[in-house]
Amino acid sequence: MIANEIRKSFLDFFKSKNHHIVPSAPVVPQDDPTLLFINAGMNPFKDIFLGNRQIQYPRIADSQKCIRVSGKHNDLEQVGRDTYHHTFFEMLGNWSFGDYFKAEAIEWAWQLLTETWKLPKERLWATIFAGDSKDKVPADEEAAAEWLKRTDIAPERILQFGKKDNFWEMGDTGPCGPCSEIHFDRGPDYCDKTDSDHRCDVNGSCGRYIELWNLVFIQYNRDEKNRLHPLPAKHVDTGAGLERVVAVLQNKKSNYDTDIFAPIIEEIATMTGHGYKEGEIGVAFRVLCDHVRALAFAVADGAIPGNEGRGYVLRRILRRAARFGRVLSMHEPFIFKLVMPLVQSMGDAYPELKIRREYIEKVIRAEEESFGRTLDRGIEIFEEKAQAAIAMGKGLFPGRDAFLLHDTYGFPLDLTQLMAQEKNLSVDVKAFEKEMAGQRERSNRRRDAEYRALDLTSIKGSSSKFVGYERDEMHTTVLHYDAQRIILKETPFYAESGGQVGDTGTIENEHFKFKVDTTRYVGEHIVHFGKLASGTPPKVNDRVLAKIDVDKRRATERNHTVTHLIHRALRTLLGEHVHQAGSLVAPDYMRFDFTHFEKMSSEQIRKIERMVNDTILENRMVSWQYLPLDKAKALGAMALFGEKYEEQVRVVEVEDFSRELCGGTHVRQTGEIGPFVIINESAVAAGIRRIECLTGLAALDYLSDKARLVQDSSELLGCSAAELSQRIRKLYQERKELEGELRKIKRVGSRDLVQDILKTVTKIDGINIATAKVDVGSVDELKQYGDLIRDGLKSGVGVLAAVLGDKVNFICVVTKDLIETKKLQAGDIVKKVAGFAGGSGGGSAHMALAGAKDVDKVRDALSHVAEIVRQSVR
Repeated sequence: MIANEIRKSFLDFFKSKNHHIVPSAPVVPQDDPTLLFINAGMNPFKDIFLGNRQIQYPRIADSQKCIRVSGKHNDLEQVGRDTYHHTFFEMLGNWSFGDYFKAEAIEWAWQLLTETWKLPKERLWATIFAGDSKDKVPADEEAAAEWLKRTDIAPERILQFGKKDNFWEMGDTGPCGPCSEIHFDRGPDYCDKTDSDHRCDVNGSCGRYIELWNLVFIQYNRDEKNRLHPLPAKHVDTGAGLERVVAVLQNKKSNYDTDIFAPIIEEIATMTGHGYKEGEIGVAFRVLCDHVRALAFAVADGAIPGNEGRGYVLRRILRRAARFGRVLSMHEPFIFKLVMPLVQSMGDAYPELKIRREYIEKVIRAEEESFGRTLDRGIEIFEEKAQAAIAMGKGLFPGRDAFLLHDTYGFPLDLTQLMAQEKNLSVDVKAFEKEMAGQRERSNRRRDAEYRALDLTSIKGSSSKFVGYERDEMHTTVLHYDAQRIILKETPFYAESGGQVGDTGTIENEHFKFKVDTTRYVGEHIVHFGKLASGTPPKVNDRVLAKIDVDKRRATERNHTVTHLIHRALRTLLGEHVHQAGSLVAPDYMRFDFTHFEKMSSEQIRKIERMVNDTILENRMVSWQYLPLDKAKALGAMALFGEKYEEQVRVVEVEDFSRELCGGTHVRQTGEIGPFVIINESAVAAGIRRIECLTGLAALDYLSDKARLVQDSSELLGCSAAELSQRIRKLYQERKELEGELRKIKRVGSRDLVQDILKTVTKIDGINIATAKVDVGSVDELKQYGDLIRDGLKSGVGVLAAVLGDKVNFICVVTKDLIETKKLQAGDIVKKVAGFAGGSGGGSAHMALAGAKDVDKVRDALSHVAEIVRQSVR
């Protein structure tokens, strides 16, 4: 069977067991700030386990897209070095939420493996939990008994293991339970150990036994005191990695030898002229195969390479792939060309790849081109740091510098190691890993703090009901209250989602008044965040009046409906490649991010404004209805990147203009929006543009301020508003001409000053040294003086100082002959000079800059130059 058939056979099997088949959630998590990417099959169902979401289907099966790039589950630097690590993978899973338990999970797993997939029974092993005295949990005899009762596995192939291998936990607290793993014996040929005393074992250290499937039985809850309590409803959570299953069923030694990766490998071979083989060439093939999958699926689901969070992870993945492309002599952008064979092999299972192929290619290509430019600057920094390491004579490239290259310039560690090896240096990997661990810890603390701030896991029962489409206020019942949060049985408050901010307002009765600052979802609960303004705190079951801030809501509705008008206008005028990539809908303004690869012209912006304003003036009806997802899409309703939709969706339609899937609040007719204006257009990331807009009174105020500015400027320049642009252009041209004349005068003055400085040159141990304090207007001007001094010296060292604002800047220049014969380094000299004025700096061997705070110490610092140069000679 090929991979697509294996995936289908898994889903068909569980469909026959009355499981509801759900599509994969996007790899970009929805409403879980603790995760950068979905990294396990259970992530989309986390709220069900925590009791924050109601169970719609007690039995579910799926194939979930996952990305793992760091932490205990995966190490990005290992991907490609072996044949089984991946950043992107699919996790096959079946789930029971309070329905069936161990008996059915074990029986069906065995049935699928041995009857449907026809794996030899004598090569399958099962493991169960051996128990843990510290947790006071006995061995999982129930699972052992079900294995013997429900299957014909040999009793001696049921093994017990401890907590490390056979007990699953979501986190430090929360749902958990024992698990039963199914392992496959691939045979002695798969053992990769050569030790004479090595023994092949399940959960051993060699590759002979491979875990195929993990059946997790969630039957406990761990509390904050580390104690386990039985859950009232027990769940099943199973996971089997598709890539691993396919390798076993296709009898391949490597996951990369399966038909999953074959089309990409063939395309790499065609493009590069290299064949797939062992060694560094093979590593490069595997890295590219894996990384293009992670990039394509992440971009298809709405992620974009960037400098923070998941964007930074994608940037690292792409740059690592580009680095290995160079092993195959690929120095120009080419990774984007691997998207097509990926689409051909996986596009049927994941249609988002087909729909967004061109966009994915453009994003990857733009990032490749950007890295090409960054690479050059990074290499310069590496050369400087490498020279400093060589000068130290220890043969060690500092881990801190490797981290700098990684963090600032996107250099994967193995790229720095490769470049270091060429200079007979080794990288201090331990120090690098320490820096990485510190960065991860800081990032995790930020994410965990944010999540804990919203954690209301103690709240059980029915979720809050939103009635704000029809009502602005209502009497309702308190379900939960603490110092900063209230949950109501029904609420008119819209919870932040889909780019729309949460409602504000008040919740009150005769005993208290609670001011709502924002409203958000926690699981399926709508949580009102704020503070008690007066009175005594409410109690559960109290009756209250909930009222939104109507003015803010109406303004927000105007801005939300405008996002739909903008989306349609952009696709009409720029092309169907435009898709919404994010938005912020607030009462005072809105911004709209969209896929496009060029800056919009003034004329294009004017046309968008005109189309949107025309639609507003036409006062078109805005309506909404609930439809099955498939029917909504068939009607042409636009779905957003990376959003996971329920089977019933809300479709918002602007009469004869646009139709989108949307849960936000909207005006009833476009005429309610009032005037619309675009105030800014900019780039957000490669392939993503942003426009910022105003509507209603905010737009009127903006246009009024703009008109006053034009009037004031016209009066100041003595011209009409129509002549203003021409007058400004004329003044700008006159200024450029004057600045040119000034530069000519300054150049003459600079040469005269340089000649004066050169007349004061002193000789120390045969080395010409020039020092001076100069009067300049910028650091660039100081650097120009430095160049002139170096040229004038022919052979020597020059150090200049200039006070700019409240700090002093130093520059040091060293001529080429002294770099080579005396081993002088401008960076070392200027750093020491600046130290006498309370500063520091550095740079290349021939020119370096430094800054200092103590402007009164300039003369003193310059007086030490000669001695510093004498001590620096080697």
